[in-house]
Amino acid sequence: MPVLVITGTGTEIGKTVVTAAVAAAALAGGRSVAVLKAAQTGVRPDEPGDAQEVARLAGAVTAAEVARYPEPLAPGTAARRAGRAPVHPQEVAEAADKLATEHDLVLVEGAGGLLVRFDATGGTLADVAGLLGAPVLLVASAGLGTLNTTELTARELRSRGLELPGVVIGSWPGAPDLASRCNLADLPVVAGAPLLGALPAGAGSLPPTVFRPTAPHWLAPRLEGTWDADAFRTREAP
Repeated sequence: MPVLVITGTGTEIGKTVVTAAVAAAALAGGRSVAVLKAAQTGVRPDEPGDAQEVARLAGAVTAAEVARYPEPLAPGTAARRAGRAPVHPQEVAEAADKLATEHDLVLVEGAGGLLVRFDATGGTLADVAGLLGAPVLLVASAGLGTLNTTELTARELRSRGLELPGVVIGSWPGAPDLASRCNLADLPVVAGAPLLGALPAGAGSLPPTVFRPTAPHWLAPRLEGTWDADAFRTREAP
């Protein structure tokens, strides 16, 4: 798995922190890691973006971006409003391929959900994954409403012949409600893929010295962690 694409069921659900956790687990296993942000929006030129945040949390990763736009909008819209060239899926795939020649693992983080548009022709992160032939890890929210968006994204991935290795919950609440606890059983069913982890709410606010050694405990062995889905479900069962 030299390249892993990471998408979400929406925005602000923990993609960047999950990306950091996957990177930290891989680094702990002795692998070299690069993180590529396909299109960074909503930050100024002098501000750190998501790839830099992954590096801050995870450690010695190569952080890269294909394009950056100042307004917090979908990449295609942000590029148009800024009067700048949009990013195209082929550019992202080429950047990931180059990083893959120099690293054991390349994590490609999208913006928003799977089908958020990069350009006027409708290019998306799904197209990037198709060009790369890469699996797509899906980050989902824990609570009410997540089953619909998770199933829609999983269906789109399958319709394109893309591999979905599993789902990671981007922010597991300290006091989960009934819907969240039930979703531990229902998410793998609607996704047609296993749960591969759950990050505690606020994980991104932990000091890097705490985040890095703890991250593998939030992820399943397929992501080089030690998290046990069955034990977690039993503990949180309604």
